[in-house]
Amino acid sequence: MDVLMPQLGETVLEGTVATWYKKAGDAVAKGDLLLDVETDKAATEIEAPAAGVISSVNVPEGDTVDVGTVLAVIAVEGEVAEQKAAPVAEAAATATAAAQPASGGLPPKSSDGKVSPAVRRLLKQHGLDIADIAGTGRDGRVTKQDVLDHVEGGGAVAAKSSAPVAGRIEFDRFRRITAEHMVRSKATSPHVLQAIDIDFTAVDAVRLGKKDAWKSEKGYSLTYLPFVARAVCRALADFPRINGSVDGNALIVHSDINLAIAIDLNHEGLVAPVVRNAASLTVSKLAEAFSDLVTRAKTKKLTSDDLQGGTYTLSNPGPYGTLFTAPIINQPQVGILSMDAVKKRAQVIESAQGDSIAIRPVGILAHSFDHRAIDGAYSAAYMQALKSIIEDTDWNSEF
Repeated sequence: MDVLMPQLGETVLEGTVATWYKKAGDAVAKGDLLLDVETDKAATEIEAPAAGVISSVNVPEGDTVDVGTVLAVIAVEGEVAEQKAAPVAEAAATATAAAQPASGGLPPKSSDGKVSPAVRRLLKQHGLDIADIAGTGRDGRVTKQDVLDHVEGGGAVAAKSSAPVAGRIEFDRFRRITAEHMVRSKATSPHVLQAIDIDFTAVDAVRLGKKDAWKSEKGYSLTYLPFVARAVCRALADFPRINGSVDGNALIVHSDINLAIAIDLNHEGLVAPVVRNAASLTVSKLAEAFSDLVTRAKTKKLTSDDLQGGTYTLSNPGPYGTLFTAPIINQPQVGILSMDAVKKRAQVIESAQGDSIAIRPVGILAHSFDHRAIDGAYSAAYMQALKSIIEDTDWNSEF
C-alpha cells in the first residue's frame, strides 16, 4: 500500500518531509504515526493507512515533493514485500541518490541519521559540512542554533556545549513554523501600528443581559470577540483594501471576508483557522463558529483547509488581561487587529450639558497594517469607523 504526499490545502501543490518516525522494516499498526509533513503554512502528522511492514521509505527528511508522490510503501498482510519494492538497502540508496544534485550531494547527517529541514537548509546556505559542527541536541544531534552559533563564532559551539545551562527547549514543528512565518512577515511587510480606545457600553448592554442564558444553553461564554468581528466585517465593507493581500507589485482585494482567528494551543503553539464568508454571519453565528474552531483546534481536529484562505486576522489576547498588543501580519494579508482586555475605566463624557466623568468598559484595539498596500490615513479612517460601529450599534438585532 502506497503512502502518498497529501494535499495540505486547496492551493498547496507540494509538501516537505520534516521527520520520519518509522523506517524500512518496521512493523506498523493502522493509525501509527509515520511522519510529519510541512508546508509554509501548516504541519500535518501522517498516520499509517493500514497495518503491515514498511517495505520502503522513498523520500528522505528535508525533501520537498509534489502532492501525490509516494512517500513510503507498506506491505500489508498477504502481500510480499519483495514484490512491492526493492530491498531496504537498495531503496534507501536509491532515495538518497535521487535526492542528490549532480554537483555534490546532501549535507551529511548527524550520528543518529536525523537532520531537520531547517538545519539542512542552513548547511546548504552557508556551504557547511555538518561533521565540523558540535551538536548540542538530544543524542548529539546538530540543531539550528548550533549551525547559527558556528557561523557567528567559529568553534564556539564545542566550548559552549560543555558549559552548564539552566535548560534548553527545542522548538517543535508548530513553534518552528510560527517562528519562520513571523520572521518572514516582518522581513516582507513594513509594519505600521495604530490603536484606538473603544467604549464597549453598547456591547455590554446586550452581552451582559444574555451571558447567563447563553452559557447555560451553549456551554461557553459570550465574549466581546464576536461583537468585534461583526464590526470588523461591517467596517471592511467600506475599506476593502484592508481585506486584501499583496501579490508582487499589486494588491488583490478579496470579494469575501474570510476571518482568521488566532488560537492559542495551551501555550504550546498558535494556529489561525478561518471563518469563511464571515460578513454573512450575525454576532451569535460568529460566536458559534469561533467556539467550534477553538474546540477543534485544542483537540487537534482542524483540517488543512481550515487553515487556508484567510483574508484578515483577529488576535484576542484580552482574556489574559493585556493592555496593548502590536500583532504581526499574517502573510500575505495586509492587516491584523488585536483586541486587548476590556476593563472599567474613568472616561470623560461630552454632552450639551457639559463634560462629566463616568465609569465605562473600555478596551484598546490595535491594527498592524502593511504600508506597501495602504497608508496611515486609510487605516485611521477604518479604525474610526470600527469605533463608531461598536459604540453606536443596537446589538440586540444580532441575536
